[in-house]
Amino acid sequence: MNKSKKIHMKTEEFRKQGHKVIDWIADYYDHVEEYPVLSQVKPGDIRSQLPDEPPIKGKSHDEIIEDMNIIMPGITHWQSPNFHAFFPCATSGPAILGDLISTGLGVNGMSWETSPACTELETHVLDWLVDMMALPKKFKSNSKGGGVIQDTASSSSLVALLTAREKASNGKSNENGANGKFIAYTSSQAHSSIEKAVKIAGIGKKNMRMINVDEHFSMKPSHLRQLIEQDLKDGLKPIFVCATVGTTSSTALDPVNEIGKICKEYDIWLHVDAAMAGPAALCEEYRFINEGLDYADSYNFNPHKWMLTNFDCSIFYVADRSQLINTMSILPEYLKNKTSDSESVFDLRDWGIPLGRRFRSLKLWQVINYYGISGLQQFIRDHMKMTKTLRLWIESNKDFEIVAPTPLTLICFRHINGNAFTERLLTRINESGKAYLTHTKLNDQFIIRFSIGQTSTTIEHLKKTWDYIVKTSREII
Repeated sequence: MNKSKKIHMKTEEFRKQGHKVIDWIADYYDHVEEYPVLSQVKPGDIRSQLPDEPPIKGKSHDEIIEDMNIIMPGITHWQSPNFHAFFPCATSGPAILGDLISTGLGVNGMSWETSPACTELETHVLDWLVDMMALPKKFKSNSKGGGVIQDTASSSSLVALLTAREKASNGKSNENGANGKFIAYTSSQAHSSIEKAVKIAGIGKKNMRMINVDEHFSMKPSHLRQLIEQDLKDGLKPIFVCATVGTTSSTALDPVNEIGKICKEYDIWLHVDAAMAGPAALCEEYRFINEGLDYADSYNFNPHKWMLTNFDCSIFYVADRSQLINTMSILPEYLKNKTSDSESVFDLRDWGIPLGRRFRSLKLWQVINYYGISGLQQFIRDHMKMTKTLRLWIESNKDFEIVAPTPLTLICFRHINGNAFTERLLTRINESGKAYLTHTKLNDQFIIRFSIGQTSTTIEHLKKTWDYIVKTSREII
């Protein structure tokens, strides 16, 4: 009888093909600037080139890699040095290799027992970050608090809101219609994920209060207090405030210290979202972004934005981990084990929404070890220096105006010819493929956001892009 064909890739082939994949990725980074930053394909272009039916017999890996030629035109190149849209998603060699090892190990770190290193490395590295960034010591694992890696800031904010809800209701949020009286507050400039979290948590959009902002687009504490007092008079229960350090539209900094005092006075959970801005605290001169964090019940920032650690990796800290665990813990029989029962370890499945957990800390650990604190500080400082130079170029051009403060590495500007012209200019830039920027609206003005933070961006890249923006604006005129 004939032996059945082996269906799995042998280690010899894996080694051979793995070298080819690494070479392919390295070649991609060598030539990333040759691609249009924003994908130029039309809807359906990629799918029209894919076969209608999956293969009956598998292809060789060489053929599969060749098919990447179909995929690449549909890629928007987030790692291009000319990517200035949204916020950066900066990666690095050590992060990619760390992620490769994590994928190769293929562990599920849902509990300590399912891979002790997955839990202990994550806890240890996040304790490192508390010290590296001068965050409040209450966020360290040797206190009542601790840190965990979530996938995104959206999940971090949702977990914070759910924890605040359960704390406020003593774990009875779904009884007697309690959710209908809970109120959450955030700035009108906060990320849209807060509104989404309010919906998911069952609190409802009607019970979400948008706080007014000042001329710098930062939350007004006086308006927050006013709305809290009115809600209390109306028999409602304020349970959650989200302050933002570095808003998406303009990197505005909410006055966390003042907001925190109000939250303490009314016993309201304070969550601070510093998704983009957080890594700036690696440098002592930018630790003004930490002001008020002593009041925070929870805090998050994203190394996958501005700390050379590829997506996804969002750091979430709590001051009292028991509140988080009480909210998230479900213990069916099949998850019980002696080590967990002893309460001598953390089971990080109880610190977030999913049961399964990737070994994300491995890439973050490799990044910190490879660059060291000084290397990461240099990365931040270089971007801050480039941003100041670009701002001077924009300020010196009479055809453009800057419309918001630049505390970090996002510049918001517009053409003096108005909204329609500025929008046409942005469209022309993005369609060219030479750079990719995105927009927002501030005070009903159409604003171009110029975000700096990609791994390979240099001052020469910024000069070339700015010169192209100026040239294009004159051609439109």
